[in-house]
Amino acid sequence: MIRMAGTDASPPASDAAFLDVVAAGLPPRGFFTGPAVVAVSGGADSVALLLALNALAVRHSARPRLVVAHARHDLRAEAAGDAEFVRGVAARLGLPCVVRDLPVRAADGSRGEGVESRARRRRLEFLAEAAGEHGARHVAVAHTADDQAETILHRILRGTGPAGLRGMAAARALCDGVALVRPLLAVPRSAVREYLASCGEPWCEDATNADVRYARNFLRHDVLPRCEAGPYPAASAALVRLGGQAAGLAAAIRSAADHMVDTVMQRRGDGAIVVRTDALASLDRQFIAEVFVALWSRQGWPQRDMTARHYAALAGLAADSLGPGPAAVDLPGGVRVAGAGRGLLLVTPPVVGR
Repeated sequence: MIRMAGTDASPPASDAAFLDVVAAGLPPRGFFTGPAVVAVSGGADSVALLLALNALAVRHSARPRLVVAHARHDLRAEAAGDAEFVRGVAARLGLPCVVRDLPVRAADGSRGEGVESRARRRRLEFLAEAAGEHGARHVAVAHTADDQAETILHRILRGTGPAGLRGMAAARALCDGVALVRPLLAVPRSAVREYLASCGEPWCEDATNADVRYARNFLRHDVLPRCEAGPYPAASAALVRLGGQAAGLAAAIRSAADHMVDTVMQRRGDGAIVVRTDALASLDRQFIAEVFVALWSRQGWPQRDMTARHYAALAGLAADSLGPGPAAVDLPGGVRVAGAGRGLLLVTPPVVGR
């Protein structure tokens, strides 16, 4: 369903102020120096992101080198209309548009995936491919501050750990050489509608976004509005602030863990890592686990199948290594960690080509 801008928005905010906020959410350098892919579903958020990035490119005196990417799933009859709408917006802006059919109703062999997870995975794969095909180093998606609040609350209610409280990152690696960026992550959804109203720009309304049988929609339409209309008027802002604080704490812990890697670990000539555990044994085991997370990340060892249980086992091995008796653990990806004498662990990396 096409929805006209301004039908439910507050008086328009300053376009320049909106563009300034979006610009602040971009990488400090390099976004407009080459092609960039913009994921556009046709919804209000992604349309506003595309318009803002196009305007910012002009502000930078750059010829817009944006590539519009639209994923069409087989979940709604209106999907074909959404794709045509996005093509029309791209054509009006003089931008190339890539539309890809990504069927997700039928499982494709990935374990433990529901339809929503499969759709998300396939969209990200498509965006990475589009970036590669067009030589883009950035892919921009349109998650807002409201999406961030919903994400954090969703994770809390599902039972997340401290890392999950960070919510979505403003930028992260999508694939080799390509960053996924979220320029609207500090922008409330209401400001997006105000900007579209000021531009007189329509968007597509996905009727399934109102279906509260889906967990995120339930939080968006039932839980957070009732909190904000009742005793918690700043609920969304508080959740976003919690996410920022959790991200800052996680960064501090990671920095300390990286420093500890430099302090207690030494590489041998054969590629193995010797860990002196005397400086680790007295530390909290959760932090010791973070030291091993930092080591794995720095060495580029396989992390996909490493779980909290694996890192906890490593922390226990380090904490107990001052005692007598050898101990060892074999880990995903072919990494082996074994006692190497009192106060030492030997970490053997995976054999390349195994």
